[in-house]
Amino acid sequence: MYGYIARRVVFGALTVIGVSIIVFVVMRILPGDPLVAVFGPEGYTKLTEQQRAGLMAELGLSDPLWLQYLHWARDVAQGNFGKSFFRSESVADMLLRRGPLTAEIALISVVLSWLVGIPVAIVSALRPNTIADSAARFLSILFLAVPGFWVGMLIVLALLFWFGYRAPMTGASLLGDPWANLQIVIGPAIVLGLGQAAYIARMGRSSLLEVIREDYVRTARAKGLNGRLVIALHALPNALLPVITLSGVLMGLVLAGSIPVERAFATPGLGFAMFIAVSERDIFVMQNLVFLYAIVFVLLNILIDLTIAFLDPRIRLR
Repeated sequence: MYGYIARRVVFGALTVIGVSIIVFVVMRILPGDPLVAVFGPEGYTKLTEQQRAGLMAELGLSDPLWLQYLHWARDVAQGNFGKSFFRSESVADMLLRRGPLTAEIALISVVLSWLVGIPVAIVSALRPNTIADSAARFLSILFLAVPGFWVGMLIVLALLFWFGYRAPMTGASLLGDPWANLQIVIGPAIVLGLGQAAYIARMGRSSLLEVIREDYVRTARAKGLNGRLVIALHALPNALLPVITLSGVLMGLVLAGSIPVERAFATPGLGFAMFIAVSERDIFVMQNLVFLYAIVFVLLNILIDLTIAFLDPRIRLR
């Protein structure tokens, strides 16, 4: 087990290094001059060559690319994520202020996806080709096909025009104001959770259909064990292993999907901050947020792999 953990940690570290290189290179090859983004086209033309060179040096963008990367990696290792071009707020302060909201949205959406997806998968697998199964598959395909941000916009417009309700526009902590915090995160969490539930329902259905045909399930039934106990104690635990693996991948969809969904709900989380940074071409904010998203995704997948290895000892021997 320790060898498996070591391999996964090393692989995750190499993945993080590779992602950091890709993120850094992509941010540097984007078209346009960062000074144009800061000062605008008219303001940029008023700068002298000396002023431009001084500003680029101050931003650390005049050094060779390999040196810029090393400086950035050093700063990230020290917890220094830089500052926004357009605001005095540092990226670290932004993470502390906006990060908890995005984390709450992700956590609630994952819990909701399991609460909705697993029962739907069980009903579909135990009653295949029935009206319930057809309805479950139709709804799963529907939520897979419909973009989350579009559903979010419909929810916002429906609440606004029919009930005159609008969620708070400013951030509220869970401990400071739980009710305001819930109003902020519940909309994006439901939209992202239903999208994930569709994936989990389809994967759970396929996995459970395969497991209930296994010999050990038939043997348990032949011994006279109650059908519900057979599903709960024998079939479902093994059928959930692929679903747990899928949940790790879906967390990446939550991180990426939170950007347009938070924008649709005007939720002041990291996804909304990423949207603003992209629209303003705020390089340092984009670069560090994308890298931090990648680190979270890698850590979650390592945790999922270790969980699967703990539940299924055969994984450790591969």
